[in-house]
Amino acid sequence: MIDPKILSFIKKHHVLTLASCIGNHPYTASCFYVFSAELCMFVFTSDLKTKHAREILSNPKTAGNIVLETSVIGKLQGLQFTGETILLEGELLKKASRLFLARFPFVILTDNPLWGFFPDFMKFTDNRLGFGKKIIWNKKDA
Repeated sequence: MIDPKILSFIKKHHVLTLASCIGNHPYTASCFYVFSAELCMFVFTSDLKTKHAREILSNPKTAGNIVLETSVIGKLQGLQFTGETILLEGELLKKASRLFLARFPFVILTDNPLWGFFPDFMKFTDNRLGFGKKIIWNKKDA
């Protein structure tokens, strides 16, 4: 079970930074996302020709973050996560498509595929709970 504070933070935002890596050369990309708590999956779209998409196809081990940009230290919040990203197909694709199109209907105009990021670790920092307060989620403990 993912802590409700983490889920609330994820649902309040819509852009994540995705990190891929090939040959010890990391790369990041910003992606619109929707999160399925039921499937424990971030869903995003990206053209197969992008650098990060090509890298993910070669190495699905990925990382990401979502941050609340603020200069007020007491309000700082951020989520860092690791896991695997796959190109969605079959039933997962059907479920993900419904979720993604409900939040981002303009995507219907593109033919970019949907991807699923399945986190295995998440660390949520929320200074509103106390300076440097962290909430950790591990898939293996869930």
